[in-house]
Amino acid sequence: MGVGSSKVDFEGRAKLEEAPEAQKPGQEDWPQPTQTPGQEDWPPAPSESTAYLEVKTSSPEQPPTYAGEPEQEQEPELGGPQRPCSDPCPQPADSGDSPVVDPQWENPPSGSPRCHTNCLEEPLSRAFQRMGWAVGSRPWLFLLVPLVLSAVLGSGWLYLPRDTEENLEEQYTPSGSPAKTERRFVQDHFSTNESALFSPFRHSTEVNFASILVVSNTASVLEQGVLSEISKLDQAVQTLAVPQGDATQILYTQVCVRYQGTCMAPNPLLSIWQNDKNLDLSNITFPVYHTTTAPISLAGLLGGTVLGPRLGTDHLLEHAKAMRLQYYLKTTDPTDSEHSKKWLVEFLDQIQNMEERLALKTIQVPGAGLVVYFTSLSRKLEFEATARTVVPLFHTAYLLIILFAIISCYRFNCIRNKMCTAVIGVISVALAVVSGFGLMLYVGVPFVTIVANSPFLILVQEGLDLRHLASDDSYITPYFNIHEEYFSDYGPIVMVTITEPVSYWDEDTRQQLGTCLTNFESNDYVAQNLSQFWLHAYVQYLETNGLAVNDRDNFINNIPGFLVQIPIFTYDINISSSHEITSSRAFIQTVGVSSSRSKKDMLFQLRDTAKRCEIPLLVYNPAFIYFDQYTAILENTIRSVIIASIAMFIVSLLLIPHPLCSLWVTFAIASVIVGVTGFMGFWQVNLDSVSMMNLVICIGFSFDFSAHISYAFVSSSKTSSNEKAIEALYLLGYPVLQSAFSTIIGVCVLAGAKTYIFRTCFKIMFLVMAFGAIHGLIFIPVFLTIF
Repeated sequence: MGVGSSKVDFEGRAKLEEAPEAQKPGQEDWPQPTQTPGQEDWPPAPSESTAYLEVKTSSPEQPPTYAGEPEQEQEPELGGPQRPCSDPCPQPADSGDSPVVDPQWENPPSGSPRCHTNCLEEPLSRAFQRMGWAVGSRPWLFLLVPLVLSAVLGSGWLYLPRDTEENLEEQYTPSGSPAKTERRFVQDHFSTNESALFSPFRHSTEVNFASILVVSNTASVLEQGVLSEISKLDQAVQTLAVPQGDATQILYTQVCVRYQGTCMAPNPLLSIWQNDKNLDLSNITFPVYHTTTAPISLAGLLGGTVLGPRLGTDHLLEHAKAMRLQYYLKTTDPTDSEHSKKWLVEFLDQIQNMEERLALKTIQVPGAGLVVYFTSLSRKLEFEATARTVVPLFHTAYLLIILFAIISCYRFNCIRNKMCTAVIGVISVALAVVSGFGLMLYVGVPFVTIVANSPFLILVQEGLDLRHLASDDSYITPYFNIHEEYFSDYGPIVMVTITEPVSYWDEDTRQQLGTCLTNFESNDYVAQNLSQFWLHAYVQYLETNGLAVNDRDNFINNIPGFLVQIPIFTYDINISSSHEITSSRAFIQTVGVSSSRSKKDMLFQLRDTAKRCEIPLLVYNPAFIYFDQYTAILENTIRSVIIASIAMFIVSLLLIPHPLCSLWVTFAIASVIVGVTGFMGFWQVNLDSVSMMNLVICIGFSFDFSAHISYAFVSSSKTSSNEKAIEALYLLGYPVLQSAFSTIIGVCVLAGAKTYIFRTCFKIMFLVMAFGAIHGLIFIPVFLTIF
């Protein structure tokens, strides 16, 4: 749009300079002379946007000759063959300030031989010329057919899914990642039971849950008054019911997971206090609290801890500023899972009313209410809600683009005014968006929320922080903030799985396993003395009962009795029908993995430790599905950028008739990407899956500017490099700026979005447009004139 109008403006001025002296001022926009009879249909009159390619003059007194009319004998034939680059090119007659002529119609001047790679350029130019004639001769056909096609393709929006849930894991985690392979192995070899002996870290996938973080206004939550208010909150949550349409209700007791017949306690220490209000709160040890019945791990359940003197392998707990209440719900059965999700939705609707009704005094989160909360549905629900807030920005974006198109194409001369053309150009963009999305829906490509920012595109720290999927004022933001402040010391509990049958009764094998487990515990990201391994407990069980540990039959036959005594280990041993232990697993507690870099390093180190073990091992936790993006994002970004840059280089070789210019265009793309990536760190943009997608998409935008300027340079008929650069900038400088500004205006509305994803889109697009325009208008012309 902008390119065509600028060329017409330049040619209009060129015609005025060539007109005879007797010509009156203001005649530059007069209509061309009327054709003689018989010339109405052939050749069709060229459009104004390509008129500068058709005009030829030999002297100021000679009228212009149009394409299709007989030419002078000394003129080369239209579209005739070019001379090889080694032959001297003929020098055209000097005609003063002749209009700019496309080189495919005129031979270049002598003294400046050029080596062209225009094997594709000439056929495309002739094809576009024929298409222009076809459009000019049948305008209504080419107007109605695109409209009908857009309507047909736009009907694909009828297939837009409305009730289908989006899978954030599938959309924002690497496909084919090692963690997904590890998960498949765990799912194939181990089972769980959420109705009898639930254990959250033994599940291979994330389960339904609601989490509440309570922060005390006093020095510690381990005070009678604070625990009393936390207990009130807990009871209010557990009595929450969801009304059904058939006058029934979904109760918490119906959807909660169970351990030994009762709903699993949201916090074991709170449960102990609820059963014994006289509990000595000054004699609690951390991270393991040894009760009269069994030891209880408090790691991750109490935050902001202040430890006292060491008591054995643990420390006396003096203060704890925060407490976590974790409500796990049924997930395995589809019906139970659906009821659990309904209960979670009701929980999100009622939690704030619950806080007001309880009027709690001793617990308060600054700036976030009494408590902060999060559920397994929160990421998806908040992300969808955030995307809906961006939809109104579409109207603003299109309005701004239409205004810019009208202003940038407005001329005071009514003949050269292109306002209507600009408006139609914007409408064509809208039709392209509707048609493209409709076609994708027709062929079954899923429509996910992230594509909501795609229409804007048409006009370092690594890793995607999951809180960035929600708006800035979402309730999940303070939850993650409090979690980082008080509960970041302990990370996920990781499975260490023995993947093949081994001789567990053999002392050497047990020693090898013990060495491997010790190597894990010596890692900086793993806590010592918090590991769980059924084999250690079983050996102790055999020795306590005076049974032979190293005898195979004795070892295998006594496992059932051991599992009756400690039933939770039932889900850690996979015994085949032939009484062979095909696989088993241990658990290690990770620490200090709050940042994306520490998560990536921890994942690398644990997998490396597993590989170095003489016994085949794998490590897995459901969170590894998301941690894998930290290990893959940099590699994927570099690979995608390189592939896209190579593709752009090949395209430029085919479309720009000069190999050296294609090389400079590729260098300009690389420079833009490096500059944008470096500036992302200054603008607080992480290198994650969102920024990577935008970065790769923007390679095409950065290609446009440099490619257009380079093509105009090599197509110029001027003799010197400086004149070529001047002419290229004169013809295309304004269109390049127009393209850059129109895109920036199209995405500028995203700068005010309340979510990281759409702000990232704006920031990267702005940087690419700014750096790309600078390279196209400054870098490329300078390098083309030097080399």
